[in-house]
Amino acid sequence: CPAGIHATLVDSLTKLHCYSVAMSAVDVRYPVGPFQFGLPVSGQERALYLSQVAEAPALLRSAVANLSDAQLDTPYRTGGWTVRQVIHHLPDSHLNWYIRAKLALTEEGPTIQAFNENLWAELQDGRADDIEPSLRILEGIHARTVLFFKSLAPADWDRKFFHPERGALTIQDILPALAWHSRHHTAHITELRKRVGWA
Repeated sequence: CPAGIHATLVDSLTKLHCYSVAMSAVDVRYPVGPFQFGLPVSGQERALYLSQVAEAPALLRSAVANLSDAQLDTPYRTGGWTVRQVIHHLPDSHLNWYIRAKLALTEEGPTIQAFNENLWAELQDGRADDIEPSLRILEGIHARTVLFFKSLAPADWDRKFFHPERGALTIQDILPALAWHSRHHTAHITELRKRVGWA
């Protein structure tokens, strides 16, 4: 990549390419690392995950502040969703996980319904339109989710449900997944902003 060239003369795609070459060892798909279900969660970790879920909507709102429509419609990586699709995806996904947690608590080992996130992301409300409703939905879901998890008795965390693709999971598995998923997609946006120089 050319050295010494003034930043204002370098367009976003060139800057993205230069960063990709320099950071070829970094997997932009997983900027905070991949997630693994089924790991043990300590009480201290549970408190950390709860705080991450609570703060996630504000961090996402900050990550997308002042982005133009053109920027919102920019893929966060080659072949990836646009920033707008990522924003709409988060409440879609977290609403499903919130419902799954409540089903696990109120039913005996329910089999939950999976959803095709890629097809949802291609629907009109998943790839276009204003992001504000999705930001507000995420705020509401996370507020309710934190209240739900704080209300659980110790035995409740081990209540099981069955995911058609992931097999048997517990309510405890959902909390770290939500915390990671929030950080994962917010980092897609913040890392894109760094790569292409969006202030």
